[in-house]
Amino acid sequence: MIQITSGSLNEVARHAESDYPYECCGLLLGEFLESSKSVAEIFPISNAREEAAKRNRFLIRPDELRRGEEYAKGRNLAVVGFYHSHPDHPAEPSQYDLEHAWPIYSYVIVSVKSGQVAAIRSWEQEFDRSRFTEEVLEVREPAVSVAK
Repeated sequence: MIQITSGSLNEVARHAESDYPYECCGLLLGEFLESSKSVAEIFPISNAREEAAKRNRFLIRPDELRRGEEYAKGRNLAVVGFYHSHPDHPAEPSQYDLEHAWPIYSYVIVSVKSGQVAAIRSWEQEFDRSRFTEEVLEVREPAVSVAK
């Protein structure tokens, strides 16, 4: 299971819609819990693919990943996963996604149809890297502190 705030999920959706008809991508920052992951914030990244390839592939350059990891570390967070969009395709991992994923991380995929988010789903790769399994995506509201 992966837990994410409604605000962070809305940011992912806005990023996916604003980059349409190209794939967007970014990092999910939070913490690994005993049996789940918790996302505290997202770290949007520009898709480094060449123009023609951006419609169905994304690329995170190593320096961008490192920048995201350093940002997370400065906030006592970890990279717990990645997100990207599938313009005019289902929110399901492709064979390419399977070949380039790493076990333990969550992969949030946003289906964007005609510029509007149609579905958001999350996936984990099996440890033998043979397939993805859909994981529960639990949306929670951020904690609100009350001043006394």
